[in-house]
Amino acid sequence: MKLGWSDVTPQALWLDRRSFIAGATALAATPAAALTGSASQYSTSEKPNSFEEITNYNNFYEFGFGKEDPARYADRMTTDPWSVEIGGLVERPGSYGVEDLAPDNALEERIYRLRCVEAWSMVIPWLGVPLASVLSKAGIRPSAKFVAFETLYRPEEMIAQRGGGIDWPYHEGLRIDEAMHPLTILATGLYDKPMPNQNGAPIRLVVPWKYGFKSIKSIVKITLTETQPLTSWQTLQPREYGFYANVNPEVDHPRWSQATERRIGAGLLGGRQETEMFNGYGDQVAGLYAGMDLAKNY
Repeated sequence: MKLGWSDVTPQALWLDRRSFIAGATALAATPAAALTGSASQYSTSEKPNSFEEITNYNNFYEFGFGKEDPARYADRMTTDPWSVEIGGLVERPGSYGVEDLAPDNALEERIYRLRCVEAWSMVIPWLGVPLASVLSKAGIRPSAKFVAFETLYRPEEMIAQRGGGIDWPYHEGLRIDEAMHPLTILATGLYDKPMPNQNGAPIRLVVPWKYGFKSIKSIVKITLTETQPLTSWQTLQPREYGFYANVNPEVDHPRWSQATERRIGAGLLGGRQETEMFNGYGDQVAGLYAGMDLAKNY
């Protein structure tokens, strides 16, 4: 039987189940019917942040620069109908619905660490599909070396787009091997619920070994190119935000250290924790950057 969003496990029961399950092996053995998406071997066993923390403390500058602004204003954004234009160096360009890119029966649960460039962090249970599966269906041409992404531009609903500061719409990009890595997903939900507007509804990128701003929200365009695309923060402040934006505790931001991070929800006495190289995903992704100077390619 195909499950709908109304059939998913309640959050409180989900948390109880997560505290009982230890490690990815046991998680993989959880009955598929317990989740909207199947559990993934790539998930961390760390305790996720609460739904309230994830949805009320985040950056989505199209709705303002305060951490609570997205939750306050994002309900104005229309997310249905929605399509994503896939073009450039692909065999089957076109406009695809979210249900085509990430059908319910293909969703996987991915519990990932998220490290913001501002030196705070969370653990988030996403629902999504590997970006590689989407790009493969579109047909990648051999000359494609990069993937460019673009966020919705709708200033009548995304109120901060009416002002300056960033050259809207928001743009991001990945190298093709980063895009095809199995950790890279297009997410359409979190906590077994449809993606909240403030977190990038209805479909967003999640790249867990990179700083959070690389995981572009509310995507309307994906373009495969031969040349490295321009990205919004790199264009705005190239000395502070590079194209790669890999989590690296050894390379500080020009205005603060990246050696430690503050875990949201840890409380006043929670202290700071050491930041891990590639946000703890080094075993899976370090090989992508073999021989590169990560201080220059920041």
